[in-house]
Order: sequence, then C-alpha cells, then structure tokens
Amino acid sequence: MKRHTLQFLDAGPEFSRYDSAAVSILPVPYEGGISFGAGTAAAPGAVLEASVHMELYDEVLRARPCAMGISTLAPVPVSGDPEQIYRDVQSTTADILADGKMPVILGGDHSVSNGSIRACFDRCPTLSVIQFDAHADLRDSYMDSRLSHACTMARVLDYCSSTLQLGIRSLSAAEADLIASRGLSVFFMHQCRQSPADIITAIDGLSDPVYITVDVDAFDGSVVRSTGTPEPGGFLWDEMLFFLREIFLRRTVVGFDLVELSADASDSFSVFAVTRLLYKMLGFRLDSHIRRTGGTWPEAPAGPLFFTGDAP
Repeated sequence: MKRHTLQFLDAGPEFSRYDSAAVSILPVPYEGGISFGAGTAAAPGAVLEASVHMELYDEVLRARPCAMGISTLAPVPVSGDPEQIYRDVQSTTADILADGKMPVILGGDHSVSNGSIRACFDRCPTLSVIQFDAHADLRDSYMDSRLSHACTMARVLDYCSSTLQLGIRSLSAAEADLIASRGLSVFFMHQCRQSPADIITAIDGLSDPVYITVDVDAFDGSVVRSTGTPEPGGFLWDEMLFFLREIFLRRTVVGFDLVELSADASDSFSVFAVTRLLYKMLGFRLDSHIRRTGGTWPEAPAGPLFFTGDAP
C-alpha cells in the first residue's frame, strides 16, 4: 500500500507504518457527487494538516489512542467517473480489510461511502450501517445519478437490511414514504434529544458488526459550519460523542467514514472539530477492544489483526 506523504497526527514513523498499524486511513478527495456547495475535495488534506497540531493524549480515555498504530494511505485517484470512484474505494477498502486493519474513509462528499460500506458488507454479511446525517440520503437517483451523495443510504439498502439513521432533519416526501413503507429505523433530530434511551435500544437491536458513516452536517452549525449542504439544528459536540461512545461499547465497529466537510480557509474551527472527532472515534474503538478483551492500553503499535478477535 502506498503511504501518504503526510501522516495523520504525525506521531512519528513508529506509529504510522502500514505493516504494524491497526488502523488505515484512506483519503478520498472527491466531490463529484455533490449537489450544492463545493470544497469537500480539499477536506482530507485539511484534516491531515490540522492533525499535526493536535495533542495525542485523550483527556477522557486518559491514554494515547495513536499507540494502536494509524497509517495514512495515499489518496484514491478521483479523476474517473462515479462508477470508477466507487470501484476504487471498494477495492482499496477490501485490501485494507484483507490486511487485518480497520478502514477509516476520509471524504470527500458522501458518495465516497458507497464503496467502503459495500466492501465491509462483502466481508461481513451481517453488517449493520449507522448513519449520522442531517439528510436521509434515500433518493434512488438525484441529478441523474444513482451514486449521488443524496442516494448513499438508498444504495446501502440495495443489499443491507439492518440500518439506523440518526439526526435526520431534512428529507423529501418520497423519502418519508419510503421510511414508512419499509419500516426503516430513523430518528429525527428532535427524537434524538427527546428519547435517547430509544436510540440505545435501537443500537442494541442491530446485528454485528457495524459500520458508521458520519456526514458532518449532522452537527449543529456551532460545531461544524463548513459543510456542503448545511441545515439548521443538529448534534452538539457532547451529544454526538455520547451516542458514538455507546455504539462503540455496544457493537463491534469494523470501519467508519467522515464525509462532507467543506474545507474553508476562513474556518479552521470546523476542520479541527472533524479532526478531533476522527481521533475520538479511534480512541473509542481501542477502548472498546480493551474492555472486551481485558487487555491494557498499548505503548507501541498494536499491529494488524489487533481488532480481529472482536469480530463476530
């Protein structure tokens, strides 16, 4: 696997070698599936650049998650058509999984999730998909494309029946009809605040393992302002971390993605929030593994196959 010239966190070569890493980050600087604001293609680079300024110690976990080994791969080429991007992301994600590592996809617009989710499902047919998003993304086609960012969850439902959608606050009438007719597990933003216990119950009802896809417009604008299709309202920082922590503790997460950040030179706060979120999620994954196995926090890279024992 070809490494990126800039490694996430820049924690030192001993923590970023592909062969010894437990996690592999795959940047996909693609925005060919967008329908509104641009800038998502620049997001992976902005996150990697911001990460070198972050502290490696997590104040909640009281440890350094980077010790698991986090390798950042060269970006997926994005000069092809949407079908080619889909195949390239799927193929590379499959290779990461075959090498015994957890894939983390860094977008790019939400259409880049199509390939990574499919690769995880092909390897784990009992996969469930949890989506954090302002939008339902359940359109079968949008702007003449079935691989638009507005169709991501529709494509997931083509093959995966176990899904959970959280924070939704914008959808079409047709999408609402689909949710009702198929009995999809969808929690709108007001329900996330009013009935968090119901969401925990829904998480417990999902099959293992789980893939998490986070469209950063799921956040309130006070947390992430720069995103391709913003919506008012959304998760506050601690609200999002609460639900993510519960997911990692209750389910086995085999991969996740962060998408739809729109890099803006005048808004470093949004970039740093997404960068910190990525590191928090990696910390939650390592913490959940340690709790399950009764192990201790590693001081050196954990190596490939580190999380394999968690998989069902």
